[in-house]
Amino acid sequence: MTISCLICHEEYSQQVTWTGLLLSSDQQTCDECYTSLQKITGPTCSRCFRPQESVEICSDCQRWSSDEQWQNMIQKNISVFHYNDAMKDILAAFKFRGDAELVKVFQKDFLASYRKYYSSYKIDAAVPIPLSEERLYERGFNQAKLLADSLPLPQLDVLQRTHHEKQSKKSRHQRITASNVFSLKNSSTISNKKLLLIDDIYTTGSTLYHAAKVLIDHGAETVFSLTLIRS
Repeated sequence: MTISCLICHEEYSQQVTWTGLLLSSDQQTCDECYTSLQKITGPTCSRCFRPQESVEICSDCQRWSSDEQWQNMIQKNISVFHYNDAMKDILAAFKFRGDAELVKVFQKDFLASYRKYYSSYKIDAAVPIPLSEERLYERGFNQAKLLADSLPLPQLDVLQRTHHEKQSKKSRHQRITASNVFSLKNSSTISNKKLLLIDDIYTTGSTLYHAAKVLIDHGAETVFSLTLIRS
């Protein structure tokens, strides 16, 4: 069977198997494009999954945990891929050029990471990081919501986001010290719940920590996060 790669759009041949048809697990890209995506393996920070030489808590996480207002906001982050050159191009197409179909490239690996690292935690619901109304209108979809759709968890649309300058345009210091752009729509649905924040990329952790703080401050029991990329 000949199909088009979702990344390079070139046609490639895919072997049809009964297993693939039954499980819908066939790859959505050509081999060359898929192998350009680098999965995170080896030692990582035990808190944020930052690739490093040991499993000790990294300097970024130490800074978060040394500040009383941010302690214990996020128990753990898991990420799937490195932010290499290939992923930079794909993420730009996914987020900024409106290619929502690219989520199909990641669904299988995103689900596998959830099952490997979080299936035993008895998480109550996923909370996709929201876009502001302006950004959602501009983009047409929320990439975090598309990623969350691949998980076997109910989703809670409880966070709302104030429109600000794109995170990608901010310096590291600006991200960490920025005021909280998130607020809660309804606190009754998160009381005493174990929640999994979903986002596309973990850079400084600022977005996730700010979202987690709103959830914890309004009664959530525990917050974890699952992100597609660790930069």
